Amino acid sequence: MVRKFDRKIVLEDGQEYLGYGFGSNTDRVCEIVFNTSMVGYQEIVSDPSYTYQMVVMTYPIIGNYGTADDDFETKVPTIGGLIVRDYNDSPSNFRYTKTLSDIMEENDIPGIYGVDTRKITRSIRDLGSRKVLITKPETSHETAMEILKNTAIPKDGVARVSCKKKWYSRTSNHKFNVVAIDCGIKLNIIRSLNKLGCNVTIMPYNVTAEEVMATHPDGLFLSNGPGDPEDVTTVIKLVQDLKGRLPIFGICLGHQMISLAYGAHTYKMKFGHRGGNHPVMNLKTGKIEITSQNHSFAVDAESLKGTGLTATHINLLDHTIEGVEDRENRVFSVQYHPESAPGPQDSAYLFDQFMAQMKEAKENA
Repeated sequence: MVRKFDRKIVLEDGQEYLGYGFGSNTDRVCEIVFNTSMVGYQEIVSDPSYTYQMVVMTYPIIGNYGTADDDFETKVPTIGGLIVRDYNDSPSNFRYTKTLSDIMEENDIPGIYGVDTRKITRSIRDLGSRKVLITKPETSHETAMEILKNTAIPKDGVARVSCKKKWYSRTSNHKFNVVAIDCGIKLNIIRSLNKLGCNVTIMPYNVTAEEVMATHPDGLFLSNGPGDPEDVTTVIKLVQDLKGRLPIFGICLGHQMISLAYGAHTYKMKFGHRGGNHPVMNLKTGKIEITSQNHSFAVDAESLKGTGLTATHINLLDHTIEGVEDRENRVFSVQYHPESAPGPQDSAYLFDQFMAQMKEAKENA
């Protein structure tokens, strides 16, 4: 017996794809993007940077190892939705505690499988990221297009995912105290800082410089997060207020906000970078790193001139800026995610660089 289609997606340009639902049965409008990772779907689904985005997984089989309690990047996933070729709801993994569909249903995240993800990915590459509606097959094309036309993608992603009050992640025999600004921080970033001897105070995106300094930190970390960096004016001002007073390290959205704070510009990319296979060259050493990425915006290279920042890394696929630095004030950032173990240890030195800068600042205080 042929199973009847029970879900469909409709793109802003009118394309429709029929498939089968998993996770939540809710209807939703998001920005459609694609991710080229072969593993790590649990980390993707629980990455706050995917808020208001529906992700097409280019790897065909998703769900086959379930989800494990220790592998979440946030406690409450906020991804907009998931689009996959083949969904497996019978995991084979001794660590798994719930299926992917269980997690998505619990957190009201819709999913669809059985669609041509290769064709959808090519469409995104050709036409760019755009709005997509996931709905039931009975929704007429005219109704779907009207919903897409009248539904705007919200711009409050950082406010939605940031913590509402500060919290702590401590480690034994700590060497440094770090304040991490939560714009949608991934838990593995905090774990990485803990492993290197940092007590971490995680603070909301809208804290002031005075509130940060009241914790007597040795360094400031700016996290990843969703949306347009120009919308996060409070963190941009925070960098302007604290540069030169503390070593500052930024990842992904943090990298973009640091660049904006120095007077550089950012722009929306056609379809962004998402996946664990982007080659990046370190301009200081000439070494090439295999990196994990997730972003829609990039720093404009020409706008860095005269800002006090210098480019430290470039993407070898499209030559976009992947890292910047103000060595005098101990400020640096990268567009990619060293905590995601790309390479798998190609980028781990960046956390060591942050430790070295905090040690240097303490010795010279």
